[in-house]
Amino acid sequence: MRSFLIVSLILIVALFVSCEAFSPPRHFERNLRSQATFSASAPSATFVIPTLGRVSEPPSSVLYGKKAARAQGNARKNRTERVKKVKDDVIEIEGTVIESLPNAMFRCAIDGAPETQEPVLATISGKIRKNFVKILVGDSVTIELSPYDLTRGRITFRKR
Repeated sequence: MRSFLIVSLILIVALFVSCEAFSPPRHFERNLRSQATFSASAPSATFVIPTLGRVSEPPSSVLYGKKAARAQGNARKNRTERVKKVKDDVIEIEGTVIESLPNAMFRCAIDGAPETQEPVLATISGKIRKNFVKILVGDSVTIELSPYDLTRGRITFRKR
């Protein structure tokens, strides 16, 4: 008798769980409630709820969620123009690498500066270090200078 009660209890629980699995999604029920209308034109007032049917798929040309994010990323990768965040406190200049020093340091001459101006001591930025961009003597580079010390800088871009 005890085993019969346990088995019947398990079947009842399984029945409730399976009913929820085969029911329409909750957002679908909310949409149905918002579409429901109250008709008072008939002699007895009736409440009309649209019938449950197959949920229509959105058009395939519209992307949602993860696919839309991936499409934006692909569009950004295929752009040839270099887009950079604007920084207020740095001075960006063009220069040429004159000498390579240890610890990823370089001596760079500023383009358009007089010969008497001393070269800038520049290190490579984190993005260039992370992507293993090789910088050689003679390369044209973009350097960010700090307004506090104009003799030191950071190489942020290597021209091709």
